Amino acid sequence: MKKSTVMMLGTVSAAAIVLTACGGVEAGSKDEVIIYSNADDEAIEVMESTLDEKGYKGKYLIQSFGTSELGGKMMAEGTDIEADIVTMASYFIESAQTSKSMFADISSDLKPLDGGVTYALPILGNVGSIFINTDDVLQQKGLPVPKTIKALTDPAFKDLVSFPNIMDSSTGWLLVQAIIKEYGEQEGQRVLADLINNAGPHIESSGSGPIKKVKTGEVAAGFGLRIQAIDAKEEGLPIEYIDPTEGNFTLTESVAVVDKEGDETLAKEMAKVIATEARNGFLEQYPVALYEGEQVQAEHVPEHLKKWDTTLTVDLLEKHQAFFKEAQK
Repeated sequence: MKKSTVMMLGTVSAAAIVLTACGGVEAGSKDEVIIYSNADDEAIEVMESTLDEKGYKGKYLIQSFGTSELGGKMMAEGTDIEADIVTMASYFIESAQTSKSMFADISSDLKPLDGGVTYALPILGNVGSIFINTDDVLQQKGLPVPKTIKALTDPAFKDLVSFPNIMDSSTGWLLVQAIIKEYGEQEGQRVLADLINNAGPHIESSGSGPIKKVKTGEVAAGFGLRIQAIDAKEEGLPIEYIDPTEGNFTLTESVAVVDKEGDETLAKEMAKVIATEARNGFLEQYPVALYEGEQVQAEHVPEHLKKWDTTLTVDLLEKHQAFFKEAQK
């Protein structure tokens, strides 16, 4: 989710597939496990290094896709998809399983905090928050420190706030969930419309767009991934993160094994390595506890952690995208 991901189901990106060569294995080899992933570069690096360390170097090939492109392939191809393993936004995996019954059982002794499913294991999580530039803009313009998302609709923030577009970035969904959950659809529509008006040209297609603009002082405040603001603050930049009272919502990504009706032993082994042995590496980049017993540093624990009432699905995403479009009118 740190990279831009177009999430309209069925809209297949024209972007080229990025192939990550692993140990010189040639694409199409019968001895390799094909991994399709929508993860960003940092997460893929963690997967590669962990698999290599555990003796799987030369036995797999990772192909990187945008969320929409991979989601479209999953929903269109089902078990005919070339991949043996998929790492993907959890809501897409659950929707594909409901529609296509395409994943094999990889249940394990792990105990996900959300209860989990037998066909997928969560590997990383992202949390949304507000962040501000305390020196360059907020202080200079005498702006109030926003404690809520609604506070960003104050006319004082006109053209000085940035957030991701839910039509392009899954990070934008964290914002829309928080607004609807807190204010309902009627008032929430007004809050979102005012926020869209205030953002003006600063509605970003990339989930990392807002933090970049807050860093440079182009805007005073933004909404995005909480960890981005924490990292910026640790770099010594005048960035502060704020947990909005509307809630810090979370999106997870999971790993699943495609049911090829054959021997998925090696693929299942690798999937479990990604979910277990790679967790320490994932936690460094995405400090969100996903399993019972996991601990993260106090600063990484959101003050207002909340979740949507029902299971996140592609249908729900499309409904919230329609809500966003209506607020744009």
